[in-house]
Amino acid sequence: MKHLFFILLLLPLGLAEAWAQQPASAKKPVELKAGRMQAQAKPAANRPDVPPQFPGGAKGLNQFFQQHLKYPEAASVKQISGHVVMTFTIEADGHLTNPSVAQPLSPECDTEALRVLGQMPAWKPATRKGQPVPIQVRLPVPFGVSEGLQVEQGKPKFD
Repeated sequence: MKHLFFILLLLPLGLAEAWAQQPASAKKPVELKAGRMQAQAKPAANRPDVPPQFPGGAKGLNQFFQQHLKYPEAASVKQISGHVVMTFTIEADGHLTNPSVAQPLSPECDTEALRVLGQMPAWKPATRKGQPVPIQVRLPVPFGVSEGLQVEQGKPKFD
């Protein structure tokens, strides 16, 4: 009986030690999303007070993609749809630099997303204490066959 008591007593200590020896899991980077930034009492030195903004906001960005994005023929044949997640830096003057593919969809869609980013106009830069600052942005570029896209209908609020 004494042995069982000591085993039960030592079991949590062994689990705690094993847990402490495991390497800390890599945290995912914080992804800034449009409309989700909040003012902070003590923001980090590298965090902007005001996020960068595409000319015309989200509507302007949507219109830009509709006008400039061409669905690649090879992706159309394969019926590929989804998003190519791009990363780039919006410099203090608002111009885009260092575009790269963070999450690819297909080689054709990735190439088209890079082409469209090259045509993108200057953004309104992020600011920190009133001064424009460069910031890295992750942006999903949508690709899809219109017949395959479905819009979820919401329930009516009133019966």
